[in-house]
Amino acid sequence: MDPTRIAFEERGSGPPVVLLHGLGDRRQSWNAVVGRLAADHRVICVDLPGFGATPAPAPDEQYDVVTLTDDVQAFCDLHGLDRPHLAGNSLGGSIALELGVRGRAASVTVFSPAGFSDELARRAMRAVGALSRLATRVPMPVKERLADTAPARAAARIALRGDPSSPTAKATRFSVRGLQRGSPYIRLVPRIAEYVFTARPIACPVTIAWGDRDRTLLPSSAAHAHRRVPNARMVSLIGSGHIPMADDPVTSAEHIRWTCRSADVGASRVSARNASDQPPNS
Repeated sequence: MDPTRIAFEERGSGPPVVLLHGLGDRRQSWNAVVGRLAADHRVICVDLPGFGATPAPAPDEQYDVVTLTDDVQAFCDLHGLDRPHLAGNSLGGSIALELGVRGRAASVTVFSPAGFSDELARRAMRAVGALSRLATRVPMPVKERLADTAPARAAARIALRGDPSSPTAKATRFSVRGLQRGSPYIRLVPRIAEYVFTARPIACPVTIAWGDRDRTLLPSSAAHAHRRVPNARMVSLIGSGHIPMADDPVTSAEHIRWTCRSADVGASRVSARNASDQPPNS
């Protein structure tokens, strides 16, 4: 899609960090993290195509993890972001890793990235997709009322938050606006269910973090991630669910900062080594 149509906001100055949200979410999911990064970085939060204020691709256009990766790459090119630091959650994590494979990232920090589930979990995602398609037949006012019932809100807290009883989880609910025929969510769910991140080299520092209470993409997926990205620093986020930026923004921000710093230190060492290899001036 036209990268000028991708909505974003930015804060701070310094080495750029691009933040990518998950399926059905929007850039505001990073709000609690942005301020903790902006003191040292130019932080760019993106609405992925089809979510937030960014329009979706046309119905006849391909729409999957690969094309979304292309779109974010085009966005970075447009804004002069040659090799920014990247951080992503769920779908956004998969996009960040794919850009890392392409050599388009200075570092990659991902939280519960898609693409590492086993066959049983993918079957569950296919079932979610089938149920979501059935839900498109239900009138929107009915879906809105159902989403606001106590059982539905409890299910949303259990699925998305590490501690469903915490005060910050109280407002969590499933968004039903995406449950419409041809919506971005309906189009993407089956694509993500079939997406598998294949093992390929990523030539930059990588951190893969998983909430130990993630009930959407199970923590057991981290073992698959470690095998396919063996150079990654693996982290377990104690007490966090599928959206660690909401459950523990302090720790989430620190892991992003740590990965960024490790890339900067590595780049400094390479520069120093290259300088030492130069012949002395005559």
